[in-house]
Amino acid sequence: MIDTAALKDPLPLARALVRVPSVTPRDEGALNTLQAALEALGFTCRRFPFGEVDNLYARLGAARPALAFAGHTDVVPAGDEAAWSRPPFGAEVADGILWGRGAADMKGAIAAFTAAVARHLEARGRPPGSLAFLITGDEEGPAVDGTKRLLEALSAEGEGFDHCIVGEPTNPKTMGEEVKIGRRGSLNGVITVTGRQGHVAYPDRALNPVPALLELLGRLTARTLDEGNVHFQPSNLEITSVDVGNPAHNVIPARALAKFNIRFNTAHRGKDLKGWIEDEAKAVAESSGAEIALDLKVTGEAFLTETGPFTDLIAQAVEAATGRKPALTTGGGTSDARFIKDHAPVAEFGLVGATIHQVDEHAAVADIETLTEVYEGVIARYFEVIGR
Repeated sequence: MIDTAALKDPLPLARALVRVPSVTPRDEGALNTLQAALEALGFTCRRFPFGEVDNLYARLGAARPALAFAGHTDVVPAGDEAAWSRPPFGAEVADGILWGRGAADMKGAIAAFTAAVARHLEARGRPPGSLAFLITGDEEGPAVDGTKRLLEALSAEGEGFDHCIVGEPTNPKTMGEEVKIGRRGSLNGVITVTGRQGHVAYPDRALNPVPALLELLGRLTARTLDEGNVHFQPSNLEITSVDVGNPAHNVIPARALAKFNIRFNTAHRGKDLKGWIEDEAKAVAESSGAEIALDLKVTGEAFLTETGPFTDLIAQAVEAATGRKPALTTGGGTSDARFIKDHAPVAEFGLVGATIHQVDEHAAVADIETLTEVYEGVIARYFEVIGR
């Protein structure tokens, strides 16, 4: 039996989670470890496996308002373990630092929110509303069978929550710097231009796909998507690969391929960007005679959570615990907040992210404690402000 008083300290649970090599999509017992802690605190836990991915939904209470915490127990691979100064899944603590894959992203945050709940329950008892955990094992992977499908399943049951805080590492260098209140969208594109192979000395007998590809890329990069706004930096299109795969100097290739990514703000919708790309590709195909195939995938739409009582209470809790007034930002990559925003207002706050996905990922023990204090403040303020 778990000592619930011990759960008020986030470090033991953080270490227990880091010791589990839960590289996407393997769980390896990480969710069992967390579930045992949450059940000891009185949560009702349910598992939602989809494909190779396991997910956990835990809830304390049935009343509204309901505040959810979202996170992931899966981690990226350790890479060359010999390059680590300490074992990547050893969860060693030395000089006030917790070392290991997932310490910052984001097992430390999961432990901190669990400890915050334990402290809140001891100090104030059960809240007048509900608390919930949405934990996936697929955030670092394709993100197909994780939070997205979990939310769909819960919604089909009529299960809901009113607000959500995601424990992604939002602080660049120091605790208290940033709360994320939105994210840019992301569109991945692959362009395949097919011509006709031939000898370079007889270009009239061939159709070179390379000029058509270059023309299309030129059209796409020539457009200024937008100038940004008060909450978002300008949208940007970046070419990430151009590949012809032609080892010969005297052969016109049959095919040329390029990959690109667009990170876009709320000035755009994914479908509109896809339509623009498709129109440009059609124009180049007609003028060049080459065949152009597109593979366009929108992996997340841009969103912004409106500032108000929810974002205010998070900022107040951060400032109370860190002494810093956090900036409300939208930068960085994507997160599972892109799925959650369709169900409830969502914001993100977690640990310092300077070492995430790197060799020797780590988090300061003091930062994990500070994060616990922030989350404890969020829970208390939430039911005072939103629940009254």
